[in-house]
Amino acid sequence: MHVPDGFLTAPVSVATGVVAAGGVALAIRGARKELDEKTAPMAGLVAAFIFATQMINFPVGAGTSGHLMGGVLAAVLVGPYTGALCVTVVLIVQALLFADGGLTALGTNIVLMALVTALGGWLIFRGLVKSLPKNRGGLLTASGIAALLSVPMAALAFVGLYVVGGAVGIDLGALTVTMLGVHVLIGLGEAAITVAVVGAVLSARPDLVCGARHLTTELTVRTSKAAS
Repeated sequence: MHVPDGFLTAPVSVATGVVAAGGVALAIRGARKELDEKTAPMAGLVAAFIFATQMINFPVGAGTSGHLMGGVLAAVLVGPYTGALCVTVVLIVQALLFADGGLTALGTNIVLMALVTALGGWLIFRGLVKSLPKNRGGLLTASGIAALLSVPMAALAFVGLYVVGGAVGIDLGALTVTMLGVHVLIGLGEAAITVAVVGAVLSARPDLVCGARHLTTELTVRTSKAAS
């Protein structure tokens, strides 16, 4: 999903840079309400985990591979705004130190991989939480589905940007089919990792999971009973 330099026209890259800057500013403002003395260290751990896991690629077939994006994972654990910031920091470090994604495309990558996945994925998650059972299983199901859908959602957003200002000669139909096909498979891996990590944190410290605040009391009681 990392967009390289020159894949989109300069006006589109500038526009996504402006959107990214505005989105990050909004996320910083929102994160002030999400972060406290307990969640701030958790945010650092989440960013470090996403950075590390993005270095690991898993095969999705046809010679392609994918890696965790982490938007929904971060949003469920530390909140949508803080989650978007976590992924943004990872993308900036990757672009500056590892040339993973172009510098002129940094705004595009932030929009697609941080804002769309974390904020958009959070909206999907919250919608699912309202309709699913109010228990651990419902929470993990919502996390997995939101993580799965967030990846092709980001891929479709990229296709939309390419329609507006693609700078390379790729057939739009072929691009759309390829992006969706590959990223649905990547989304399955994203969902599996998200459910596993959220489930592990729920078992150890449910009070630290932002997306489980409506279940914190019940989960804490269960954890305490299991320990005793």
